[in-house]
Amino acid sequence: MSAPIPTYQLQAFAHPEGAAPEVFVPDYATGRPRIPLHRPYRGNYYKISLCLRGQAELTIDLAPYVVTPGCLVLATPEVIKQWLHVTDDYETLSVFFTREFITTHHKATNRLRFFVAPAAYVRQLSAPEAANIAASFRFLQQKYRTPHVQRPHILQNILTSLLYEVASIYDQPLAAPPAATPRNQALAAGFRQLVQTHCLAERRVTFYAAALCVTPKHLSALVKEATGRTARDWITQAVVLEAKTLLQNPTLPVYQVAASLQFADQFAFSRFFRQNTGLSPSAYRQGN
Repeated sequence: MSAPIPTYQLQAFAHPEGAAPEVFVPDYATGRPRIPLHRPYRGNYYKISLCLRGQAELTIDLAPYVVTPGCLVLATPEVIKQWLHVTDDYETLSVFFTREFITTHHKATNRLRFFVAPAAYVRQLSAPEAANIAASFRFLQQKYRTPHVQRPHILQNILTSLLYEVASIYDQPLAAPPAATPRNQALAAGFRQLVQTHCLAERRVTFYAAALCVTPKHLSALVKEATGRTARDWITQAVVLEAKTLLQNPTLPVYQVAASLQFADQFAFSRFFRQNTGLSPSAYRQGN
């Protein structure tokens, strides 16, 4: 049984009936996608946006955030998002892009640590930082809307520059050596993607190690090096996050939550949930 938390494709935001893009710079003045973003969801894309005006309230992996002018918002494919409230005057500069776009063209995700383990998903920028990021966004927006035979390469270079600007804000100076090797960063990112896809059916480190063609010991070590947490911690957190998200829905009985998460029965689920949160599913639900 698959989890009832949907994963939206980048194509749904860009061109629902056209070819799937690698990068998409939206023009919100022409309309917004008709997707129920007020309900928990994931995306198969990365997104970076800068708030220009208005305010939004959202949760990312159930943590609450308030977005105000000057806030930088980062969303990665692994996280569960839910937009609780957005004011009518909310305006942002945004870019969506696929993992493949970056890894194919520049391998930037291997060197930019904030992609693997962001220090914060919403970050308030200083006025100079916000002005610099806004200028980069507008340059990207201009080139995105300008037909050119070399347009994909132009966009790739501008987007890469923007990513390095964001990386510097996340305290990742380019002159310093990375905490983990590029290969380990890539393997850690691949591991998290696999966990998102398979955590309901597979909760053994050995499964993910085999999928990535490394030993369980090596996988645990490289994930710890790249993210500061063990592979088992990531798997457990992914299942707990799914459970907490489903328990937010008061109309969904606990036994159905257990079934959705592929536990043998409600009692096995309750035991797992209590061991990892200190609360029973019913107590967690009552407290939220």
